[in-house]
Amino acid sequence: MALAQHNKSDNGVNQAAQADTDWWRGAVIYQVYPRSFMDASGDGVGDLKGITDKLDHIASLGVDGIWLSPFFTSPMKDFGYDVADFCDVDPIFGTLADFDALLARAHALGLKVIIDQVYSHTSDQHPWFQESRKARTGDKADWYVWADAKADGGPPSNWMSVFMGSSWTWDEGRGQYYLHNFLESQPDLNVHNPDVQDALLEAGRFWLDRGVDGFRMDAVNFMMHDPELRDNPKAYEYRGDKPFDLQEHLYNQSHADIPKFLERVRALMNEYPGTFTVAEVGGERALEEMQLFTRGETGLNTAYSFEFLEADTLSAKVIREAVEAWPDAPGMGWPSFTFSNHDRPRAVSRWATETAIEDNPAFAKMLNMLILSLRGSVCLYQGEELGLPQAHVPFERLTDPEAIANWPSTLGRDGTRTPMPWEANADHAGFSSHEPWLPVDPRHAARAVSVQEGDEASVLNALRAFLKYRKGEPALIKGGIRFLEAPEPVLAFERTHEGETLMCVFNLSGKPQDWPVAGVSGGARFSLNGAAPGERLPAFGACIF
Repeated sequence: MALAQHNKSDNGVNQAAQADTDWWRGAVIYQVYPRSFMDASGDGVGDLKGITDKLDHIASLGVDGIWLSPFFTSPMKDFGYDVADFCDVDPIFGTLADFDALLARAHALGLKVIIDQVYSHTSDQHPWFQESRKARTGDKADWYVWADAKADGGPPSNWMSVFMGSSWTWDEGRGQYYLHNFLESQPDLNVHNPDVQDALLEAGRFWLDRGVDGFRMDAVNFMMHDPELRDNPKAYEYRGDKPFDLQEHLYNQSHADIPKFLERVRALMNEYPGTFTVAEVGGERALEEMQLFTRGETGLNTAYSFEFLEADTLSAKVIREAVEAWPDAPGMGWPSFTFSNHDRPRAVSRWATETAIEDNPAFAKMLNMLILSLRGSVCLYQGEELGLPQAHVPFERLTDPEAIANWPSTLGRDGTRTPMPWEANADHAGFSSHEPWLPVDPRHAARAVSVQEGDEASVLNALRAFLKYRKGEPALIKGGIRFLEAPEPVLAFERTHEGETLMCVFNLSGKPQDWPVAGVSGGARFSLNGAAPGERLPAFGACIF
């Protein structure tokens, strides 16, 4: 069967002068969730020293860098995304000296270090908010979003919080409502205010001066609101299971001035050659906004959203539509993709059609090879190198405020945040000498690093082998992509760079499938799960020619 070809593109990024500053284009970043990676202090919570101790494991994978989720000073109501000091380390994670040691060791291993920046909101314990709530006048009076009550005493608008209930909370001392798109304890910054922008940029400069290599920008489309506080209209369709999903989010987020602030962020990053920014963007207009925020030379470098993270099923159509939404065109930004992260259930569970697939290492191997073969930068979440399924966390052990508030409609984020399993036969799988903040799932302990390290057929070693191969194939890192017609559940595409073309073929199912192409000559450059040119493509088989 001949393959029809679509969407031919070649990004053409090959200039030697861009080799260093464009390291992130096609890079593989390993996400570390600090609370759950490794506990060196023995208190049951992961910390910076623990991460440093395990950097050799990360480097052994062959990734280009790490992204650290928040480790800043915080009351931990939202586990670090409620920042009380942008320029210090929370004692539960260690000290600034511990961070500097981590950074130095990562750089010595050839790993870049990316950290979160949360510019849409702070903790209500942040000194800025404590000052702002004192009075309606003063230096920081308008650093947050304050508004008078309606005539009937109700909130200024109908906006709903992502975490349940109204996004407005009354402050008795100031006699006004303040806005919080997330928890009540996470007041929204007034990023329209130039002084607030200046303060945020100075916080970013603090970490750049220490030597970090880039920022993952949290909740970018929540950075600015509609100053007129207009009510959101009713949603065209009910998209979820929370009141937040009943509205079209036209006015509580996504203000047209956000790109202007991002230009200032980009200008700051340009002062530090070789650094980069990746934006997190969610919501019903995520693709449109990601492309807006990364447009041209003044936007952020790249962005990712939840198109794969929220996909309930895996199909060639899902993959193709997400990638083809980022054509290689003038002014178009560079995409980033991830299958799992700290906010959404792990892909091997979410996309498994039955338990046997969830527990099949061949499925996890194929998913890792697939995301690493697409055009774009890649984020691998801790544990994906082990093929970890979503952990079960009983109700009495839940810590996630979203899970507790919405139980049992949603199971929250705890199941993807449980401790990393290092030693199968050690207490708490070697994560800590103390009962950890979340329990270790027994299925995870059985998949620990110690189990997989010496097994040539393990998910861990399959990932290492493919990343080693990928480093020698520029077409897989920075090449263009064109998808080829193939029947579900087979996915086929070509990656092309400087005259070399690789054909990538994946069987996304647990059953053998007919090959979508005839007459392929020569052996495979890389094959997985027994795939080879022939009449049948094995279950979860993958080949690159």
